[in-house]
Amino acid sequence: MSKELLNYCFVDGQNLHLWTTTDGWILDPFKLRVYLKDKYHVSKAYYFLGYVKDENNALYTRLQEAGFIVVFKKQMVDMTSNKKWNIDSDMIFYVMEKLIEEGETFDKVVLISGDGDFKILLEYLIKKNRLEKILFPNKKFTSSLYKDVSLILKDYLIHNRSKLEYKKREAS
Repeated sequence: MSKELLNYCFVDGQNLHLWTTTDGWILDPFKLRVYLKDKYHVSKAYYFLGYVKDENNALYTRLQEAGFIVVFKKQMVDMTSNKKWNIDSDMIFYVMEKLIEEGETFDKVVLISGDGDFKILLEYLIKKNRLEKILFPNKKFTSSLYKDVSLILKDYLIHNRSKLEYKKREAS
């Protein structure tokens, strides 16, 4: 009997939200979590967000209820200026930390982002045979840095929009 793969997923939440809504749809985190588990054998899914806002508490709760481990960017309490809350370096560090500390407990990584800042991480994961798939939220705004990545290792969430899209329930 063969061992079932157990993979970890790392989601660039801001990139995912921005580029799916730009394509005109809202992703359902419950459907995404089931999709990741069923299609890519994801046992743990980490969802990275830029910063905490009280008005987004319902979103944070929904992500956790869907089965995501929500990771917020570390920030200083007195930061009040408008800054880009870029989580890329934090996310890359987190993936590498998981590979070092828990590398024996999972097989491969699924990455969700179209941001070119992850290219160096992707190259490392490919070299070490630890990349299961990179999933791009949007075709139009995916970094051109990924054009040389094998088609076997990449896919677009839009291809599964019907399975992943949030649909409002109609009143009966």
